[in-house]
Amino acid sequence: MNFTKLLFNSKSQTRYVLLSRSYYTNRLNKATLYSRISPLGSPDKSVEAELEDWLKHGNNIRVAELQRIIHDLRKRKRFTQALQVSEWMNRKGLCAFSPTEHAVQLDLIGKVQGFASAEIYFNKLKDQDKTDKTYGALLNCYVRQRQTDRSLSHLRKMKKLGFASTALTYNDIMCLYTNTGQHEKVPDVLREMKENNVSPDNFSYRICMNSFGVMSNIEGMEGILTEMENQPHIEMDWNTYAVAANVYMKAGLTEKAIDALKISEQKLDNKDGTGYNHLISLYTSLGDKAELDELEEAEKVLEEWESSGNCYDLRIPNIVVVGWGLVAASYLDKGQEREAFECMKAALSLFVEDKKWKPNLRVITGILDWLGDEGSVHDAEEFVETLRRKIPVSREMYHALLKANTRHGKRVDVLLDRMKADKISEDEETKTLLAMKYS
Repeated sequence: MNFTKLLFNSKSQTRYVLLSRSYYTNRLNKATLYSRISPLGSPDKSVEAELEDWLKHGNNIRVAELQRIIHDLRKRKRFTQALQVSEWMNRKGLCAFSPTEHAVQLDLIGKVQGFASAEIYFNKLKDQDKTDKTYGALLNCYVRQRQTDRSLSHLRKMKKLGFASTALTYNDIMCLYTNTGQHEKVPDVLREMKENNVSPDNFSYRICMNSFGVMSNIEGMEGILTEMENQPHIEMDWNTYAVAANVYMKAGLTEKAIDALKISEQKLDNKDGTGYNHLISLYTSLGDKAELDELEEAEKVLEEWESSGNCYDLRIPNIVVVGWGLVAASYLDKGQEREAFECMKAALSLFVEDKKWKPNLRVITGILDWLGDEGSVHDAEEFVETLRRKIPVSREMYHALLKANTRHGKRVDVLLDRMKADKISEDEETKTLLAMKYS
């Protein structure tokens, strides 16, 4: 079972890796402008010196490359550096800023300097640049900082100008109400969208589903889900059913949560590491509520995730390791020691010292007992060797090795010497095991 490996990639980590890989090509290894900017370290470190130095050495700078750099820096949440590139490009007059470029810069100003600075930038724009894009960017700045009055006032202006014609605008307002705890207002925004002939998108529906969930209105959430399923322009995706599963879980409706997770899994692209991570986290949250078939389903998801190729990122979020540990404990409690052993091996293979997770000693002891009583010498030695690299050596580890070797008629002199070297003294159980060996 590979439950931990599925939980392994956090959204931000997966996004970072994919973006890094997508930017570079295998065609050239020579230095590029991005290769100079990317490793600058702190997201707050200035990139203007690198841009000026690049020009100073006679290198060309293409507008498309700068736009690509800005895009990647935004995706990696290096907003200060992205803003520096945008402002430098504008100041150098490398291209005439269209409403799209202005909207990007406005959004970055809002993220880095706050909505007040974004307002100043917006007010200085020429009338032809005050389009739905720049109006929308300013609205997003207000929403991000939970400025309810400013957001609603700005929305009214957008409506008068005919700029509130896309789902994105209404989604911003629903996010505002969500972030300010006014979940009861979210369904009204969805209703208004439809009345104004603006088609909700997947995100619109998911926000509303989540709000119904927060309000413990399961019927309302299910109504939205059914409406989505009947909309020809909506393509049902894994994320929607994951939202439903989360709502069911919080309401204690475990069976419905599991059904939703299974549908979510069916709709998940096997290359979507982020999606698998999220599903694993939900399976983990089920904890001891999940019966054996759900554990097997979680194992299936993890194995599919491994086959997606997303398990090769060495930066493993804690939730993946925790997931393997929980599933191992569940199997052990059900008397399925072999499965528990395999799951704990997966957890330990991903565990690094700086993670908050620590192996459950009860589970470790149970697995060691099983290895000593029923496991092979190879499995016992391999497991103990892995444990020694993760946690302090213990008498229980040696007892498992002693029992396994004794059962298979092997000598234990070397083991006893190792015990002494590790300063593990013999206790009554050790003596009993040795007596059985030589009886």
